[in-house]
Amino acid sequence: QVQLVESGGGLVQPGGSLRLSCAASGIIFSNYVLDWYRQAPGKQREFIASVTVGGSTNYADSVKGRFTCSRDNAKNTVILQMNSLKPEDAAVYYCNVWRGSDHYWGQGTQVTVSS
Repeated sequence: QVQLVESGGGLVQPGGSLRLSCAASGIIFSNYVLDWYRQAPGKQREFIASVTVGGSTNYADSVKGRFTCSRDNAKNTVILQMNSLKPEDAAVYYCNVWRGSDHYWGQGTQVTVSS
């Protein structure tokens, strides 16, 4: 079956960096679009970043210039490099891989930004 396992979350001070990873199994990874979402307490889940099959990226305005999304098809992994973190970036971060109507979600990883 399809499994997505996120890692790399944790506590970081404002201005710091974190690198999230999402490792996939059970799919032909290179055929899927890879997205990152986040959900803060009391808020809806929101789109953060995506990387297409061809490697093109797209970002929400709130993270543009600070976050970088990339894929490593050889390792079946999608990376979210987060720099210049702000308190408002604190949330549970989820990876989502999809192709057509097939969507798969990871379990989420907590990111806390606090001094």
